[in-house]
Parts: sequence; structure tokens; C-alpha cells
Amino acid sequence: MIPRTLFDADLDGFRDSVRKFLEQEAAPHHEQWEKDGQVSREIWHKAGELGFLCPTLPEEYGGVGADFRYSAVVMEEVAKAGLTGIGWSLHSDIVAPYIFNYGTDEQKARYLPKLASGEMVGAIAMTEPGAGSDLQGVKTTAIKDGDHYLLNGSKTFITNGQLADLVVVVAKTDPKEGAKGTSLFIVESASEGFEKGQNLNKVGMKAQDTSELFFQDVKVPADNLLGGREGHGFVQLMSELPAERLQVALTAVAAAEAAWQWTLDYVKERKAFGKPILAFQNTRFKLAELKAEITAARVFTDRCLELHLEKKLDIPTAAMLKQHTTDLQCKVMDECVQLHGGYGYMWEYPIARAWADSRVQRIYAGTNEIMKEIVARSF
Repeated sequence: MIPRTLFDADLDGFRDSVRKFLEQEAAPHHEQWEKDGQVSREIWHKAGELGFLCPTLPEEYGGVGADFRYSAVVMEEVAKAGLTGIGWSLHSDIVAPYIFNYGTDEQKARYLPKLASGEMVGAIAMTEPGAGSDLQGVKTTAIKDGDHYLLNGSKTFITNGQLADLVVVVAKTDPKEGAKGTSLFIVESASEGFEKGQNLNKVGMKAQDTSELFFQDVKVPADNLLGGREGHGFVQLMSELPAERLQVALTAVAAAEAAWQWTLDYVKERKAFGKPILAFQNTRFKLAELKAEITAARVFTDRCLELHLEKKLDIPTAAMLKQHTTDLQCKVMDECVQLHGGYGYMWEYPIARAWADSRVQRIYAGTNEIMKEIVARSF
């Protein structure tokens, strides 16, 4: 394996801590969480106590002031362990940065420490029944009425939707405008008129609460308009999407690496026609091919991580990364299921879960078809 030069001894120690925490506090409960359709509140609180949530936030807001590599470590270890029910990355590295990067001082002081501690669970509500990758097609409205806004509309496929205490909501403050009429709001789930719909029954990611959200004349204080200025929502969204797509790529490659290793271990032990499956040329060649592709994807991803640390990761490059790594993730999962034979289709085998979990990666954070369109526009 090519050494990952971005990660030093301190980060290796942090990685060991995260891995051990997940092995002790999450893995034994994940099967039950799959049945429940969500993880426990307790795991959020414990992660907050140990600094695993929002590590990039400054200490004044409850973080540890680390750089994004620490977030990457958490994402990768969750993905490698197949613990896809844990929605920390969206909470820590999508929701919190929106508030930190664009929020007012009062918004930061009120919400960020609670996100860092796990007291509040965060979500972001972009997707609607009729608007997915096309964020300009959002129909949810927030109309100013005195010292508050009246929020009306619905959202779907919202990660952390059942557990969320705080949701960053994309809404139109000027429905006649397109992108210029879009704003972001910090909405607390206890608000009157805010209703959480059913916990959606997905093909994979069974332990991840993914929900519909409904807003009927929800009174959102004007102070909860993100950044305090209308019409800046679309620019804010576009600015954060490269980081979100990098996160998807980090989890995609980590999951592919884990699946490859599970499969190697399996084919060493499993026998057919009196010899280990690894003894067959087809098995060795398939694993060799996948190893090369995963290694190339890892190098590309780490380079993009480096660019992100330097604040140089642009939209087309992040789109290429997301499309390439998630396509590869699905390919790896499919090939590894095949090498497991019938056992690869059994839910108790981690490869079966990983195969089911991987498919959505090509859809969220912008479908891979949209990623290709973004890249093509940059020619």
C-alpha cells in the first residue's frame, strides 16, 4: 500500500482511538440499530465527550481546533467498520460548517457548542419530493412576517431526520426568483408546525434514520436566517458542495478498502474443488485488478483532501472525485459479493450490508450524472 503522507503519528493515534471506540461502543449495537432504524442518542453523547464530533471547530465553540484530516479519520473509520447508521459526518462536517462559515456570532454561540457536545443532532434539508439535485427547483418557502418567517413546505430523504434537533433548511424567501431568492434557515425541531414524517425504509443504510420533514406555518425567528441576509443561500450551498463531495469520496474509498480486505480473508479460507478460492487465477486477477483501482482512487482522494486543506478544491475536481470513487465503490462491492458466492448475499456477512449501503453513494450529494454534467461544463 502506498504510504499516506498526509497523516502523521498524532493522526494515527487519533485513528486508533476512534477505531477502538467504534469497536466497543458501536459495533456491538449496530444490528439492533438496524432493526430500530436509527442509532442511539447515547452514541452521540459519548462521541461528543471524546471530541469525535465537530473536531474542526475552534475551542470557543466546543471543538478542538483540528484540521479536516481529523474529520476524515472519523469518516474513514466509520466506513471501514460498516457502521453506516452513524450520521456524524453530515452533522460535524456539513451542518456545523454552514453555521460556522456563514452564521452570525449569535448563531454560532447558540448552536455550535451543542453540536460539538452531541446535545443537539444536526441535519440539512435540501431535497424535496420534486427537487433533488436541482436545488433551484426548491418549492419550500419562508415569507417574512414581522420579526419572524413563516416556513411552509416539505423535504424528503433527510439524513438524521428522526434524531435531528436542528435542521438547516433550504427555502425560497422570494419565490419569484431562482437562485437569488434562496436562503438558509436554522430551524429547531421543537418548533410548532414542524413535523417529522416516517422513518423511510431504505434498501441499505438500515440503521441511518432518513426521514420526511413537513413545515406548516412554522414561525422561524428572523434571527435564525443563516448569516442574517436573504438571498445568499444558493451561493452558500455551492461553496460547501465540494467539501461534501470530498466526504462522500473518503467514505467510498474506505469502504472499498474494507470490502477488499474482507474478501481476501474469505477467499483464503473458503475452499472449492479441494483448494482455497484464492488459488484460482480468476480470483487472484479480480483482486489484483480491484487493488490497483482502489489504490489509484486513494491517491486521487488524498490529493483532493490536500487541496481542500489548502482551500483549493474546486467544484469540477470534487465532482470528478465523487463520481469516480462512488462508481468504483459499487463495482468493488459487486465483485466482492461475487467472490463470496452465495454467502455474499447473506445479510449477516458484512459484504452484503456494504453492497446494499454503497448504492446510494452514486445518488446523494448530487447524482453521478449531474457530476458528469458539472465536469463537462468546465471544458
